[in-house]
Amino acid sequence: MPVTDVQHDLEALTLTITADFAAPLDRVWQVYADPRQLERVWGPPGYPATFVDHDLAPGGRMNYYMTSPDGDRFYAYWDVATVDRPTGFTFTDGFALDESFAANPDLPASRQVYDFSPTEDGTRATFTATYADAESLQKVLDMGAVEGSTLAINQIDALLAADAAA
Repeated sequence: MPVTDVQHDLEALTLTITADFAAPLDRVWQVYADPRQLERVWGPPGYPATFVDHDLAPGGRMNYYMTSPDGDRFYAYWDVATVDRPTGFTFTDGFALDESFAANPDLPASRQVYDFSPTEDGTRATFTATYADAESLQKVLDMGAVEGSTLAINQIDALLAADAAA
């Protein structure tokens, strides 16, 4: 399993997930740079993602929804702030009201920092989310953010393994 550590800090207002992948830095970057690959791993199993818009560039927007096994759709967006290919990017991650992808003011948004660095065995990814306040962080923790994110990130291994076998 790629996820090696999960830390949440209500004082620092952060949730940090660390994962190690047995793949080169550029290959891990491609998972996020290509919307069709990202769809294969974003969201926990059983809740596939569909990226309607995918602009991984400073000022870009990525709109997507996840579909539940019952067919319910959950909408969200990323407002991309910075991109430093292939070592990372930053963005605001928010829940959307509906297919308009307008921000849902009742659910917390976060500032995300995705950092990728080469290791002896592949790539280490550090995903850090920072929330406006402890209540917002606690809300996403209660919603299952750790479990859902861990399941989603762990799916990247299968995608990378399928590539290696091809």
